[in-house]
Amino acid sequence: MKLATLKEGGRDGTLCVVSRDLSRAVRATGIARTFQAALDDWETVAPRLRDLSADLEMGRTEGAFAFDPAACAAPLPRAYQWADGSAYVNHVELVRRARGAEMPPSFWTDPLMYQGGSDAFLGPCDPIEAISEAHGIDLEAEVAVITGDVPMAVTPERAGAHIRLLMLVNDVSLRGLIPNELAKGFGFFQSKPATAFSPVAVTPDELGDAWDGGRVHRPLVSHINGRLFGKPDAGTDMTFDFPTLIAHAAKTRHLGAGAIIGSGTVSNKLDGGPGRPIDEGGVGYSCLAELRTVETILKGAPATPFLRYGDRVRIEMFGTDGASVFGAIEQTVVPYAGA
Repeated sequence: MKLATLKEGGRDGTLCVVSRDLSRAVRATGIARTFQAALDDWETVAPRLRDLSADLEMGRTEGAFAFDPAACAAPLPRAYQWADGSAYVNHVELVRRARGAEMPPSFWTDPLMYQGGSDAFLGPCDPIEAISEAHGIDLEAEVAVITGDVPMAVTPERAGAHIRLLMLVNDVSLRGLIPNELAKGFGFFQSKPATAFSPVAVTPDELGDAWDGGRVHRPLVSHINGRLFGKPDAGTDMTFDFPTLIAHAAKTRHLGAGAIIGSGTVSNKLDGGPGRPIDEGGVGYSCLAELRTVETILKGAPATPFLRYGDRVRIEMFGTDGASVFGAIEQTVVPYAGA
């Protein structure tokens, strides 16, 4: 089952069910008006949404329309919780190296996680508004899960049962602001602007064998200005799986239905070391910071600039049949008009 939110009917939008090939959709307002309302009563609502999805696939629904990702908000336009992990420790190690910071050994056993702003997410085709190119605008291609209610102190073994849906993420970062913020010892805030999500969120069964209950074993494909930038496999080198991340987030608190838990930037090693760019036979990267770090390691200084006004980013994942699973995040960097 694939679900999306249309930009209509108020701040939280209108829930719709989307066909598996992402060509058609139908509003689900007779079942649940919003995505959050569906999650709040998932055990009752989900079977009805599945029936509507089956009817849509069979062409038995009234009011079906052509699906347009540009008409979509994020699946959850706002959420009670957005906690982003850093499950690919290779990425953490490389980015910290770029800042001249050593990585404690505990990072390999205890997940990193930050609490992001969840009051206003970006839709899949919304622009990335930036105040200044000097802030070091970067993409971060990730995978995320949406949970139901999660009890405090849940174990990783039980946490997977609370995963409801998955989606893709562009966790936009302002690299120029990060060092000073982290130096204060209180975490990210200004350096993490609004996050964007894929057009649809999908139930785990839509991924077939690519979903093992904790990881998605498919390449996460990123393009910058139409050029392939990265295709690392989301299931490879993921030190902490999603049940482990959920258990970490719920260690001392309950999580409400609709909590979003991110994987962090997808990153693959190569031959035990940092990855390689696409044009050098590697799988590339999911953020510019990682490429710039590798350039610094190999050449003494970064050569690739961060994103600039007018640059276009596309993030997508394809199934074994070549079809887009979540639809594409397609964004353009633009100057903030109010600045």
